[in-house]
Amino acid sequence: MASPAGLRPASPPAIPGAAAVAACAAMAVSYVAVLYAPTVILRFPPPTSLRAFLHRRFASAAVASTASALATAALLRVWSLGDFADMLAVFGIRKDHLLQAVAIPLFLTSLVYAGSFVNKLWPLASSWGGDGDEAGISSAQRLVLRIQAALDDVMVWRNYVVAPFTEELVFRACMIPLLLCGGFKMSTIIFLSPVFFSLAHLNHLFELQQQGCNFMRSLLIVSS
Repeated sequence: MASPAGLRPASPPAIPGAAAVAACAAMAVSYVAVLYAPTVILRFPPPTSLRAFLHRRFASAAVASTASALATAALLRVWSLGDFADMLAVFGIRKDHLLQAVAIPLFLTSLVYAGSFVNKLWPLASSWGGDGDEAGISSAQRLVLRIQAALDDVMVWRNYVVAPFTEELVFRACMIPLLLCGGFKMSTIIFLSPVFFSLAHLNHLFELQQQGCNFMRSLLIVSS
């Protein structure tokens, strides 16, 4: 089987399609399973706060992402490519495709949240240039305070840094090269990738049901 043309100039070897699917499924399951490892396997005491809970999950996600990257590198034998740039290219990190791989996807993704962003930005922009509010805080100071609050908000780091980075690394940078080298067509990969991503979020379905939600309501919440 020929190596995928999309990974030129230096391409990793082809692997069996079944091995590629099995590896992707294992990555999807482990990405979620490792989140429960601290309490279920390591028997750590339950976290005492949301910050401690998310810090623990950040560490778990980092472990799962690193393991997925190493597993992909081992299966595709990226070290045999020699050049470090070729190794990074296997994971989709290429200098000649930064616009297509980074700028355009980020722009398209940002459009999804443009309405919410403008809605939150509008009150701040409307008050910009004023003399300040009743507490004597100017618009510039208010902006700085909001930025500081966002940087200190653990949910901001979860939603905008850790989750996007680790999910893109596992479900795109690791899985797509495996499926390409497994001989799958791009049209098939476009279908398979969301399937693996959905598999990694089934835990939310079970958690909601444990909280008393019925199956259909839980399914609607998770799918949204």
